[in-house]
Amino acid sequence: MAIPRDVVQPVACCAPLTREPLGQAHAEDLARTLKALADPARLRLLSIVAASEGAEACVCDLQEPLGLAQPTVSHHLRVLAEAGFLTRSKRGTWAYYALVPGALERIADVLRVD
Repeated sequence: MAIPRDVVQPVACCAPLTREPLGQAHAEDLARTLKALADPARLRLLSIVAASEGAEACVCDLQEPLGLAQPTVSHHLRVLAEAGFLTRSKRGTWAYYALVPGALERIADVLRVD
C-alpha cells in the first residue's frame, strides 16, 4: 500500500544549525533523520532512486547495483521511507520507491551555514 506523499513527515523541521541552538526534540528528530543517511548502502540507494527517471525506481532494479540480497535492500529502503526520504507504492508484485519532493533540500537547508 502506498503512503500518500502528503502524509510523509518532513525530513527536517528546523532553521539552519548556525542560526539558533537546537531544542532537545528537534535535535533528536534531526539525529534520527541523519542516522538514516549514515549508511553507504542507503546513500547509494537514495542516489540511484533520485537519479532514476522520474526520481522513482523498482526494487527489482536496486538489488544488482548494490550487490546485496533482496531482504537487505528492502530493509534499507524501509529505513529511508520511514525517515521521509522515499515513498513506496506497490504495482503488481513489485514495489516502487520514489524520492519525496524536497526531502534532500530540507536536510540541506538545516545543514547550510547562513
